[in-house]
Amino acid sequence: MNPHAYLVDDDEAIRDSLSWLLESRGVLCLSYPSAEDFLAAWNPSLPGCILLDIRMDGMSGPELFELLCERGSTLPVIFLTGHGDVPMAVSALKQGAFDFVEKPCNDNELVNRVIEALQLDANQRLAAADSDSVNSLSSRLTTREKQVMERVLAGTLNKVIADELQISMRTVEVHRANLFEKMGVRTAVELAQLLAGKR
Repeated sequence: MNPHAYLVDDDEAIRDSLSWLLESRGVLCLSYPSAEDFLAAWNPSLPGCILLDIRMDGMSGPELFELLCERGSTLPVIFLTGHGDVPMAVSALKQGAFDFVEKPCNDNELVNRVIEALQLDANQRLAAADSDSVNSLSSRLTTREKQVMERVLAGTLNKVIADELQISMRTVEVHRANLFEKMGVRTAVELAQLLAGKR
């Protein structure tokens, strides 16, 4: 599914106007009339961001935000607030919300913040995929290859690795070559960069 801005607001006029605004700037948008409706549609793989009204009938915006956090959601959340709700929005920011925007808001400013939130989500998903990829690669290593890898990363010479693991230097070289091939690297520096998430 393509990234969307998920607009959760119980005011139909606001949903219509913001949906139109976002789509006029090329942002895909899905709107929901209540927190409960969004929660029913939500799953952890949904890419994008959430535009979330603070005050709604039924479950409030902060209650939905808290529930999503408990369920492991990483979607950036932008709260839409009325003038009297600013302290509540500031509290949500402290709990990890991406931003809050006071209604009525500057259209361009709002869309720019949504685009930034969408980019943040894309970057987080890319980093998580890279981490999963590295974990997948390292899970293919044998126990001995992992022992050799730990020592290679620490800068230990092959002769010292051989002594520590009580194996021949030739065996260390074979394990080292195998782990480099399985991890898709050519050098110890590339291996360190891969595990540090810099490749």
